[in-house]
Order: sequence, then structure tokens, then C-alpha cells
Amino acid sequence: MRAMQQWLERFCRKHPRLSIPGLMRYIVIGSVLVFLLDMFSMGGTGIASSLLSFNADAILHGQVWRLVTFIFVPYSSRNILLFAITLYFYYFIGSALEREWGSNKFTIFYLFGVVLNILLGFLLGAASMYYVNMSMFFAFATLYPDLQFLLFFIIPVKAKWLAWIDAAFFAISIVQMMLAGHPLYALVPVVAVLNYLLFFAADIVDGVSNLRRQAQFRAQSRPGYGNQSNRSYSGPKVVNFHGKGTQTKGEYLHKCAVCGKTDASDPGMEFRYCSRCNGYYCYCSDHINSHVHIQ
Repeated sequence: MRAMQQWLERFCRKHPRLSIPGLMRYIVIGSVLVFLLDMFSMGGTGIASSLLSFNADAILHGQVWRLVTFIFVPYSSRNILLFAITLYFYYFIGSALEREWGSNKFTIFYLFGVVLNILLGFLLGAASMYYVNMSMFFAFATLYPDLQFLLFFIIPVKAKWLAWIDAAFFAISIVQMMLAGHPLYALVPVVAVLNYLLFFAADIVDGVSNLRRQAQFRAQSRPGYGNQSNRSYSGPKVVNFHGKGTQTKGEYLHKCAVCGKTDASDPGMEFRYCSRCNGYYCYCSDHINSHVHIQ
């Protein structure tokens, strides 16, 4: 996975023109148009969705536009309020990812999800962008784990906990499809998660390793751990504000809340703490001016 993630990073750098600025805006507008066409068609039968959705047989018989138009087909629901909230959520998440990554990387991220869905669609006969759009929240929560949302417009919940709820929903969907005797359809949410892992697996592994090292360091720092008279201090040495100095290998004092860079992994990087974020959050020089402020 690390090799794949590195290849994706190189691919993004080598193809800077492969980008659609404001991609989520176009997807939202297209989805609204399809929703309205469905709503005002004769009897509200959803004729627009039926003509634009992914259908492998129809595509093989020449209706190639479905390879693109299925992106704009709403998943379901004729509830206008729920539809509007869902689209706003997708737009907010997608726009935040585009601001953080740039149009190039976000376009490629979304494009990979589309391509994987198309390949799976030819296997199953149909495809939908529902799970791919839902999986964008995994990427958002990885970049902004402590950003708070108001659940039901009342309860403040951090993005990382909502991501676990999202993961539980994916797991339940997979189990339900397996129990219903449709194991191939269980691949739909799996493919959506795979798209996320292609871009974040290495970061997740690094994050878990850092947490493990921190837990080990805290355990070793507790009074009474081992033989205090024979054990020398193994913690990090002091570094200055810019992260330039010396410290014990594997330990760090400053870590970027966005990309995870530390003064140990990148000694030449400058780190600063944001006064506008609600908490003690550190950012590297690449993200100090471009991150979303945590409230």
C-alpha cells in the first residue's frame, strides 16, 4: 500500500493538468438537475435516472454516456430536505479535501473511485456513486479528526467519531449483503473503502506506529517502571520551535495535525501552533496557512 500511495503522489505531480477545479460543485449541480427532472417527470417515475444511470447492457449496446452520467444520479429518496442536506454534506467534504490537497489530487482521488466503480459495474451490471461519496468522509476525518459537527444540529461530535459510525454502517451493509446471498454486491462498499485506502493506508500505519511509540514512552516514564537506578532517560531531547535540533530517534515534539509530519521525520521543517484553532494544534509550514480551523 505504501508503494501504491507513493506512486499516486508521483502520478499527481506528473499530471498537474488532470484536474477539475470545483469538481464537487459540478457534481452537486448535476445531481440537482437529475433530481428535478425525476421529480417533474410524468408521475414522478424517475425517467431521467433510468436514462442516465449505469447499466452495463445498455452501455455495451452504445449508450456510452452512462459511463459519466451515472455520477449525477441521486442514490434514492424523494425527501427534498434529506436530499439537500446530503448534497450540502458532500459539497462541504469535497470542497475541504480540494482546498487541502489541491484540485489535481482531489480530482484523481474521485476519478479513481469512479473508475473502480465502473469496473465493478460491468461485473454486477449496475453501479452507483453512493458509497464512494460516503467514503470521502473517511478522507476528511483522517485529515481533520478533531473538527466538530453538530449531530442533529444539536450534539457536537468530532469527525473521527462520526467516521467510526460511517465505518460501522459500511460493515453492516457488507454483512447484510453477504447474509442475503449477494456476496458480489458486498464488493460495492469494499471498493469504496479501497479507494480511500489507496491514498491513506501508509498514513494510517504511520499513525498507529506513532501512537504505539507514544504509549510505550508514557509507560516507560511512569514512576517505578523498571529499575530507576539503572535506567537512563530515553525520551526526546529538547528541540527549538522550528523543529531544528536533536532528539532521540523515533520521538518528536512537534507533529502537524494535517499531514502528520514531525520534527523527527522532517528536521528541516518549521512547525507553528494556530491561535485560531480551539485547542493546542500544531501545523507544519505547508499547512499553517491553509488548514481548516478546528472549533
